[in-house]
Amino acid sequence: MKVKLVIGFIYKDEAIFIKAKEKLRKKFGKIDFTSACMDFNYTDYYAAEMGKALKRRFISFTELTPIQDLYRIKLYTNRLETKFLTGKTRQVNIDPGYLNLAKLVLATTKDYAHRIFLRKGIFAEITLSFRGNSFSANEWTYPDYRSKEYIDIFNQIRKLYAP
Repeated sequence: MKVKLVIGFIYKDEAIFIKAKEKLRKKFGKIDFTSACMDFNYTDYYAAEMGKALKRRFISFTELTPIQDLYRIKLYTNRLETKFLTGKTRQVNIDPGYLNLAKLVLATTKDYAHRIFLRKGIFAEITLSFRGNSFSANEWTYPDYRSKEYIDIFNQIRKLYAP
């Protein structure tokens, strides 16, 4: 089964986002969606490491990805983050996931009760579920992914997946 690869970025410097996006384009192919730059102000989780006034963007790719590759993609994006370190500080957080007709799934290294182990320290979470005519949050969905702004983005990307 093939799914729509979606990658989220949290960053401060637009130049770092552009460089990371280009590396991902070379690895996964043509990008068919890039969201507008949004303020990332839902949590201060990344502030100690990355600073304040962080930005958020999402991209998706034209070519569909085998569903079983999600853990490999997360391992790759973790390595890519290290290429942009300043000392031991990340300059970009890169979170891959996939979208299909039914859900948005994100990959993570953090285990919780609602996450499923994939392989090599990577877990998967159904972050949004498609109900009726739109994505909607689950009880564990992060506050930013609950926002109308993010849900609108994933509804747009879903239309690219299944026009």
